[in-house]
Amino acid sequence: MKPIPAIFFAAASTCWAQTPATNPYLKDPKAAEGGRAAFRVYCSPCHGIRGEGGRGPDLTLGTYASGERDSDLFRTITEGVPGTEMPSYSNMPDEAKWHLVSFLRSIARRDAGGVKGNVRSGEQLFWAKGGCGACHAVGARGGRLGPELTRVGRQRSLAYLRESVLAPGEDVTPGYQTVTVVTREGRKITGVERAFDNFSAQLMDSKENLHSFARSRVRSVEREYRSLMPDTYGKLFSGAELEDLVAYLASLRGQAHLPLSP
Repeated sequence: MKPIPAIFFAAASTCWAQTPATNPYLKDPKAAEGGRAAFRVYCSPCHGIRGEGGRGPDLTLGTYASGERDSDLFRTITEGVPGTEMPSYSNMPDEAKWHLVSFLRSIARRDAGGVKGNVRSGEQLFWAKGGCGACHAVGARGGRLGPELTRVGRQRSLAYLRESVLAPGEDVTPGYQTVTVVTREGRKITGVERAFDNFSAQLMDSKENLHSFARSRVRSVEREYRSLMPDTYGKLFSGAELEDLVAYLASLRGQAHLPLSP
């Protein structure tokens, strides 16, 4: 883990026996600015320079999977999130963590009201015309080839969701790169990465079949930073339909949805 540059922390860290429930720097007008500096160095590679999301969730929505309280944010920064790319910053001074919490509060805008489309229509487009459920799961329904979307509305901004539909190759979700294997017999198999190292490759093809290969037993293995998702949805959907689809994606926050009418 990177050491914390002294420039970000003018004062020494204060240690508490127990994490306060609220930010002790809540009324400090300089706290958010100090958090902004640390955010740009440590957080922006995944969450974007303005916190609007990228490889990591959009933090400007003002909703967080790990909890809504200041102490929840502090704990997430300290401990990280197991099973994700969010690392632990346990060696970061407590003061710096609270400054980051102040910055996160300052950029939260809760823009759900900016959704223009019709959620119900977007749901129909997702499962029918768009065929998105063939690759993406929402709850217990859908495919496994692409990223799971049950909580995507809590994790991504409207702009990110729209761009992901129109230009899926611009920012490929980590772990979903394209892998192509050519066997010794000349058979070419392309799919989404499931595991990849110097000795082997595992991928899932479009029919959700898993394939595992030892590199020493195939002609070639190629890993590409591109998405298998087609980039033709801008032509498939009208402008209004695109807004409906984005509205549906933004509505996916982990809650159960009523089944569509027949």
